[in-house]
Amino acid sequence: MNFFETQHLTKSFGGLIAVNDLNFKVEQGEIFGLIGPNGSGKTTVFNLITGYHPISSGTIQFKDHSLNGLPTWKICKLGVGRTFQVVKPLRRMTVLDNVVASAFNHTGSLHEARDKALEVLEFCELIKKKDSQAKDLTIGDRKRLEIARALATDPTLLLLDETMAGLTPQEQAEGVELIRKIRNAGVTIIIVEHIMHVIMSICDRILCINYGQEIASGLPAEVANNHDVIEAYLGKE
Repeated sequence: MNFFETQHLTKSFGGLIAVNDLNFKVEQGEIFGLIGPNGSGKTTVFNLITGYHPISSGTIQFKDHSLNGLPTWKICKLGVGRTFQVVKPLRRMTVLDNVVASAFNHTGSLHEARDKALEVLEFCELIKKKDSQAKDLTIGDRKRLEIARALATDPTLLLLDETMAGLTPQEQAEGVELIRKIRNAGVTIIIVEHIMHVIMSICDRILCINYGQEIASGLPAEVANNHDVIEAYLGKE
């Protein structure tokens, strides 16, 4: 049994086919990269995996569960967490309370949720800002809070959607270390990212899509040197 697999995954919005017959597998313990030009369907794939959009056709299998047709909350309870491109923390709540809210995914106890939140904030190196309001954080810390909120749901598969966008080079380096730390803690990762030196440095394998279809997959160096990938990003000239 594969840890995670899509078969013939397809999503159409009226006459627009956003994801087109996409097949890929992710092994447990991998950092798997999903790349492609703007509008290629990457975030739509994440939305299909997490139940934000219904699948038009095909299947998504996570461990021994089919995710087809499941609501978002049930997919989260099965162990699939995610972040979003545009981070939207609960602005007027503290950093701690933001993460406590996510920790309720697996407990009805405030005490247990708070303990889980404190553990995650320590892991993500945000513990010193636990009493700050989320609206007062820098963009780098908001991105880190977004990851902490996802981790508080206790995922075994984590989908990271452009967590490096808008960060300084130093913050990007720190973000890479956090992602490696998450993988070392036993969480499998699928990451969407446009910053190529980041994606190439941390991924075990990469899938590149365009117009919702696979154009290349394999080791980072293989994908980076693929003619179709270069053309998709830079054009024929």
